[in-house]
Formats: sequence, structure tokens, C-alpha cells
Amino acid sequence: MTLAVCADVGSTYTKAAVVDLAAGVLVGAASAPTTVGSDVLHGLDAAVTAATAGLGVRDVPWYVCSSAGGGLRLAVIGYEPLVTAQAGRRVGLSAGAHVVHVAAGRLGAADLAALRASRPDVVLLVGGTDGGDADTVTHNATRLARARWRRPVVYAGNADVREDLTALLAAAGVPVTGAENVLPRIGVLAPASARAAIREVFLRHVIGGKRLSRGSRFARLVRAATPDAVLTGVEVLADTIGGDLAVVDVGGATTDVYSVLTPDERATGPGREVAGSLWRARTVEGDLGMRWSAPGVLRAAVEERLLTAGDADALAADADRRATDPAFLAVDDTQRAVDAQVATLAATVALRRHARGAGTGERAGRDLRDVRLLVGSGGVLRHAPTSVSGQVLAAVLADHAGGWALPRAAAAVVDVDYVLAAGGLLAREHRAAAGALLRHHLRTH
Repeated sequence: MTLAVCADVGSTYTKAAVVDLAAGVLVGAASAPTTVGSDVLHGLDAAVTAATAGLGVRDVPWYVCSSAGGGLRLAVIGYEPLVTAQAGRRVGLSAGAHVVHVAAGRLGAADLAALRASRPDVVLLVGGTDGGDADTVTHNATRLARARWRRPVVYAGNADVREDLTALLAAAGVPVTGAENVLPRIGVLAPASARAAIREVFLRHVIGGKRLSRGSRFARLVRAATPDAVLTGVEVLADTIGGDLAVVDVGGATTDVYSVLTPDERATGPGREVAGSLWRARTVEGDLGMRWSAPGVLRAAVEERLLTAGDADALAADADRRATDPAFLAVDDTQRAVDAQVATLAATVALRRHARGAGTGERAGRDLRDVRLLVGSGGVLRHAPTSVSGQVLAAVLADHAGGWALPRAAAAVVDVDYVLAAGGLLAREHRAAAGALLRHHLRTH
């Protein structure tokens, strides 16, 4: 067998999987607590040792992604809120970032203070279509240079001034990487170059800067931020099934939704968005989660009329307990039922928001009616009995009261074997193996 190790170093647990590249199947898997308090390599090595036990293999290549230490924190600086700033935000999410700040227009002193307060790992500087306005992005680059900004900057704005502004920033000591414009023309969103640049900056600057490990080995092993790897896996799966696809990942602090849609006449029709359509996208709901954000799930569910105020009050103590003790484990049927209810509410609200673009400034949402496959992910679904995880996803698919069209006839499956991240990690060098892995462990369940 030709094997490869795929590992995800998460905030709480590190998951390792051993993949047979020829057959496209898992031959070993294990997890271990992530050792952020000492050196994340300790937990990573423990997980890989357990996953490879009994296989009798040596010198197997490792493919690692990470969201430890808070993952990738990104700030976006754009021209105006509904066009380039919004386009930059979407690109940042697709690159696996947690977008912690969005600024639009000419930066002033207060704007710089707010930018610093958001503590981004990377700044995505955008603005102007190619050949269009260059004054605003030039002003903002100049302000960053004069402010002695030292966090990495990815410039992905007006191509006409890219060379001049990257040189200006570099001369001021700002670590800067140039990329193609995320919005070269009105209505055309081009994320690939900026997404690749953000990934490279994450690997080169952010992983080492978080001091998760004492040596350089961990930084050499990591190939992507975990959400970036998952979105790549989602893209490979969508190509494999040949149709629209959605993933809802219910975590302890956030609930992420990924979708891959087939471009159609909406891309060029009269109703298209000026900020462009991102057909392969991710949204992050920071107030929806099973532990740290459990109280936020109840608040959102009341706002969405999924719970009454009385229902939310009845669950408040359970939600607060989970937020206060994120390591809490449900050990009886009553608490497991609470987990299932919170997961159902988080997934339903997250998919509603993803579909209609709520809270993002977007004028149009995402048409999920033709989604053929809904994949559930996250520990609460992976570790639940099939009957419970199935009920959670069935409730999500039966929800049609959120103000936007959701899937009409989708099959549902849970990523029990946690292969989406592994498929994304393998995609660049072993595309066929990645597709076979996802097809075997998701389509056949």
C-alpha cells in the first residue's frame, strides 16, 4: 500500500487519518487532545502514532492543517461596503479565515485604531476595479505604511497600481504579498489568486507567529488552515458528484456552512450582484456553537422564531453550563437530547443565514434549491447515533420558514470518518485519491 497521513490540529482535538492512496480508503484513524499549552507537536505525534499503530509503516508523508491558536484572523480593507469590501470578505472566508474586521473607504485615525484592536493575523487590502478608482486604495496603503504596520498584508486591489503600492508597503517594512484583483470588473469575483496568497501568508507568517511549537517542524508540516482544507475537500466532492452541494459543520464555538453551486444565467443576468457571485463559498457564524456559543444559539433561535422565549428560558441553564465548561460531555439521555436540540437549532439558523446572506450586507443570498447532497460535520454529529444525527439533518432540510429557498430534494450524510479535511489536504498532489476517498466514505454511507 502507498499510504499518507492526514491530520487536523484543532483547537481542542487533533485528528489523524491514514489513507491508502491507491484504494482511496481510510486504513487507520485516531485523535488526541491538542496540546496548545505546551507544544502542539506532542498531541499531533500522539494522534499519528495511534492512527498508524499496527500498520508497520515508516517514512509516510504527512499532510497537516491547523486551526489551533484561533486559526487565521483576517481584516479586510476595501473601497466601499457593498462592493470591494464585501468581495474581499467573501474571498477571506473562502481562504479559511475568520474575518474579524471589515473597513471601507479612506482609513482615518479611528479606523486604524479599530483595525489594531481587531488583532488580525493578515490584512487583505482591496479596492477599485482594474483601471478604475485608485485613490482610495492608494490612500489606505499609504496610511498603513506611515502607521508602521507590521502584520502581513495581501494586496488584491486595482491591478494598475499593484506594483507601486506593494513597493510602497515593502519599503516601509510591511510584509506584503501581491495578488490579482478580487474584483477586476463590476460583477466579476475572482478569488483564486488572493486565496492562494492568503494561504501562503498563513503558512509563512501566521503558523510560526502563533508560537504553537518551539521548533520549525510544525510550521513545515502545515499546508493549510483547516477551513481552507475543508472547502477544498467540499470542492472535490462537488466535482465528484457533479452537482450542487452544501456542508454544515457544527463546532463548539462556530457553525460553518460551505456550499458549491453550479454557475448559471445568474452569473450574467440582470439580477447579478455588483460584488460578484462566489460559487464556492463559506460562511462562519460566530454566535452559533455547541459549547462556547451555546447561549448565542438560543438567542438566534428566538430571533428566527424557532423557539419561544419560554422555550429558550427552559434551556438557558444547560446552554450556560456548556459555555462555562467547554469540555462538558453529555453522559445521559437528557443531556444528549439537549445537545441534539442545540445542534439542530445551530445548523438550521446557520443554513438560513448562508442562504439569504443575512447580516453580511449582501443584497442576494445563495440559491440552495438544487443542492443534491447535504453533509453534516462536527463532533456532535460524528459521535451521535445515526438516528440522532439523521434527525438533526432531516430537521434542517425540512425547514422552509427562513425567508430563503433551501434544498428541495437533498440526500443527507454525516462525515463520520472526518474525510473532508483529508480530501482537501490530498487534493493538490493526489486529486484522484482525494476524490475516491470522499466518494467512498460519504457517498456510500
